[in-house]
Amino acid sequence: MALAHAILVALLDGPSSGYDLAKRFDGSVGFFWDASHQQIYRELAKLEANDIIISETVQQETRPNKKLYAITELGKGRLAEWMHTPCELSPIKDNLLVKLFGGYIVEPATLLQELRQHRKQHQTRLVEYQAIEDRFFPDAEALSDKSVYQYLTLRNGIQYEQGWLRWCDEALSTLQSRLETNTPNAVE
Repeated sequence: MALAHAILVALLDGPSSGYDLAKRFDGSVGFFWDASHQQIYRELAKLEANDIIISETVQQETRPNKKLYAITELGKGRLAEWMHTPCELSPIKDNLLVKLFGGYIVEPATLLQELRQHRKQHQTRLVEYQAIEDRFFPDAEALSDKSVYQYLTLRNGIQYEQGWLRWCDEALSTLQSRLETNTPNAVE
C-alpha cells in the first residue's frame, strides 16, 4: 500500500485541510500506516497534480487561508482499482525481534528490560484501542455498513496487541527462568 491510498481512504469521510487530515490520520489510519505530516503534505501535492484530489482555498479573516482537499471521481476509481488488487503480506520489520534472534550472545538480563518496556507500550496501545471500541462501537451488532469495516480494522488492532502481550509474557517468563537458574547463554 502506498501513502496515497491511506490518504484517499481518509478523504472518503469528506473534504479536509492538510492539517486536519494529518490530525485525523494520526487518530485513525495512522494506527496501522505510519506517515509524518511532511510526507502527507508532499503526497497531497502529488495527488492534486495527478487530478486524484482537488483543493479549494478557503479565505479566513483571522488566520492564514487554508486548502480543503477532496477526492475526485478519478481518485475514487483509482482507489477502487487498488482495492480490487490482492494485497501481499507485509514483511515484519521489528528491531526487538532482531535483537532477540541474536540474544544468545548476551546475558538474558540484557533484553529483559527492553521486553518489559515493549510490553508496557503494547498494553498502553491495547487500552487505547479498547477505549475507542467502547466509545465508537458500543454495539457491534448495530453497526452501519461503513462502521463495520472500521470496527473490523479496530478489532485487528486489539487482537494484534493482545497477541504481542501474550508473546511478551512468554518471552519474559523464558528469559527470567534462564536468569534465575543461571543458565548462561553459549555463543555457538
